[in-house]
Amino acid sequence: MSFRARIAVSTAAAVALTVALASVLVYLVAREQVRAPVDDALEQRAAEISGQPLRVFDAPGGGTFLAVRPEFGEARGYVQLVKSDGTVLLPPRQDIELPVDDAVRAVAVGASPAFWKDVDVDGAHLRVFTFAYGPEAAVQVARPLGEADKALEQIGLFLLLITAGGVVIAAGLGLVVARAALAPVTRLTETAERVTETRDLSERIHLSGRDELSRLAASFNTMLAALEESTRAQRQLVADASHELRTPLTSVRTNIEVLASDRTLPADERRRLLADVVEQLSEMTMLIAELIELARAEQTTAEPEDLRFDALVADAVERARRNRPGVSYSTELEESVVRGVPTTIERAVTNLLDNAAKWSPPGTTIEVTVRGGQLAVRDHGPGIADEDLPYVFDRFYRARSARGMPGSGLGLAIVRQVAEAHGGDVVVEHADGGGTRMVLDLRVAVGAGAIGAAADPSFESS
Repeated sequence: MSFRARIAVSTAAAVALTVALASVLVYLVAREQVRAPVDDALEQRAAEISGQPLRVFDAPGGGTFLAVRPEFGEARGYVQLVKSDGTVLLPPRQDIELPVDDAVRAVAVGASPAFWKDVDVDGAHLRVFTFAYGPEAAVQVARPLGEADKALEQIGLFLLLITAGGVVIAAGLGLVVARAALAPVTRLTETAERVTETRDLSERIHLSGRDELSRLAASFNTMLAALEESTRAQRQLVADASHELRTPLTSVRTNIEVLASDRTLPADERRRLLADVVEQLSEMTMLIAELIELARAEQTTAEPEDLRFDALVADAVERARRNRPGVSYSTELEESVVRGVPTTIERAVTNLLDNAAKWSPPGTTIEVTVRGGQLAVRDHGPGIADEDLPYVFDRFYRARSARGMPGSGLGLAIVRQVAEAHGGDVVVEHADGGGTRMVLDLRVAVGAGAIGAAADPSFESS
């Protein structure tokens, strides 16, 4: 059974139960209303009989009869006197004797109060009221319930038809409501099937409203957008990597072909070609390593942990001093704890220090500051042109002034990727007095047990 059918059936069942309960309640109320006049008439008749003495007489043909009329005015009725010994006296024209049981005899002897009872006598449905009459007798007055029963039958049939009609209408409305309510789910399913079939991640579901289904559709659209962006980024990465690898591969191949040819090369030229091959292979090795680093950063499943950001930066600076002896480093590292993956944060810090060292003239100082979850690295190099500032963190982007220098154009892209993975950011700006200042902001990753002062507003990038 489909979900739509289940909703329709559930709706019909709920409506049927509600209508059935309402019908039963209405029937019971109608039954009381229809039978109330009968009970009132019986009580009135009992009051009339109790207020006068009952006489008996002997008929000429034999037998003793009760001197009372059985009729209720124009309505047919029945009356009988029941003595304590069980003897029953009837009016002369009454052809029905009401049943007498222990309950009636108990009223006759004064052991029980008056009571109501429905009985069937000779095919007639009667309402009987039994009450005490004097110390040693009870009187039973009865009236047929035929008209009341007929009216109740009509009411019951009418309520049954209403119940059946309500169920049918509820089932139809349930199907309509289910179709309308599940229309967004249907569109969601159709979109998912189209995406599966066509692999087109640009598909979107167009919905309005703020209900749960609209939120589900919005989440689905967000997921499709994220998948589309991820796929685009992967394709762009492959295309950029292919482009970046093509030039060094072509150059290496050309140099190797020259070295492998039958030509006799001067020793200086041979050494130059071999040096070029080694340099180009080193560049390709660096490029491939950084591509792998990007891929690992995108797929990392390492659990974050609380780490001393200032200690991590201090270790990175010490390594940079050993690897870049031509420049010096000055540090101002305040205690700071952030939450993240140590290896990826360490790679981002190293890349920032390497970039600063690459652009720093020999003998200059690189200033490194850590405060409240922020790292600032400032060099005294030539700075970055205004037209290049928006693109320095893009993959494979290299400014004109950097195209003659070693590098793959991925180092700063890795820094931005690490910052975003930790909910932070990285910015670049011109430094006062020349050079470049880069700020890695991980304040949103500051742990609950962070040590040190909060970030100083003057420390933020402009």
